[in-house]
Amino acid sequence: MDDLSGARWRKSTRSSSNGGNCVEVADNLAGVVLVRDTKDRDGGTLSFKPAAWAGFVGLTKKIGPVG
Repeated sequence: MDDLSGARWRKSTRSSSNGGNCVEVADNLAGVVLVRDTKDRDGGTLSFKPAAWAGFVGLTKKIGPVG
């Protein structure tokens, strides 16, 4: 997927507001969920199939915060 112009980015609800480790997610595009670093928006974007992203989110909710 080369054209990300339609992506609507939102900050993760698990990201802190103190400028620490934050990610943004765009899940409004068909067939793909995009993830990027809030501090380096031009540094690259990860893409996931929606089912894989849902599995990841579900697992992180079970495990809880790390660190």
